[in-house]
Amino acid sequence: MVERYDRLKEIQRLDPERDFLEIYRLTVSFEFPWDITRALELALYRTYAVPSIGRLLDETAELTERSQKRYDDTALLLDTVVEHGFDTDEGRTAVRRINQMHRSYDISNDDMRYVLCTFVVTPKRWLDNFGWRRLCCHELGAFAAYYRTLGARMGIKDLPGSYEDFERTLDAYEDEHFGWDEGARRVSDATLALMGSWYPAPLAPVVRGASLALLDDSLLRAFRYRRPGPVARGLTRGALRLRARAVRLLPPRRTPHYARQNPEIKGYPDGYEIAGLGTFPTPGVRGCPVPGRGASPSPSPAE
Repeated sequence: MVERYDRLKEIQRLDPERDFLEIYRLTVSFEFPWDITRALELALYRTYAVPSIGRLLDETAELTERSQKRYDDTALLLDTVVEHGFDTDEGRTAVRRINQMHRSYDISNDDMRYVLCTFVVTPKRWLDNFGWRRLCCHELGAFAAYYRTLGARMGIKDLPGSYEDFERTLDAYEDEHFGWDEGARRVSDATLALMGSWYPAPLAPVVRGASLALLDDSLLRAFRYRRPGPVARGLTRGALRLRARAVRLLPPRRTPHYARQNPEIKGYPDGYEIAGLGTFPTPGVRGCPVPGRGASPSPSPAE
């Protein structure tokens, strides 16, 4: 019988640099599957507030016209690596698909590195506020090592080393680059609408309001949203903290939970092929401005 803190003890016996995949998998699929899903949604959402990122996402129309598919494909590709590892056929196929899509666009290394930083930093900050426990130093080290590995296989240069380096890089980039963009606001509105669509129609405004109540002031300013009042913020954050207390009292999860099992994944009721996930941009067509760099580029060393 696994007790509530047994997996944390197991994690603390592992080496964050050598065993980072095992630690990361235990943390995200056993200890915090719901929280990590919410945190990674918020991580990707933060990136819209960098105008060069938000504007490109608007130009591709993937998040404004095909929101559910984009959400599903992103979650499934990222989680394939978690479930199967980097050096399996499934993991390599997922990373290859991610690389093929990104190489079809003019995306700077700095923007790519920033997006990677959100995956490391946002979960820690979410769990500090709303988790049934905080991440330990072994988990923070494993998160950094996991995303350094993913970043290297995506060909991202000048990767941060420690968790603290990821955090400093993220904060400095947001301080310098967060700002208003009309296209980014459209992407933000579409994402909030998508989240509302997962619930019965009368609850959609409530979900939107709760989502806005979780945004920090820098995001609200960048998207020009009205700052939610203290009651809305207090109710939303209080409900999440009550949930954390309840989860702490529950028996620990006995089996792993992966993104493909999430009810928010709606686009593949009959299953999917990893190689078929994502987009296959055509050079010269809307959202694919890089001539000669379409859906089937030759493999890079990172693959």
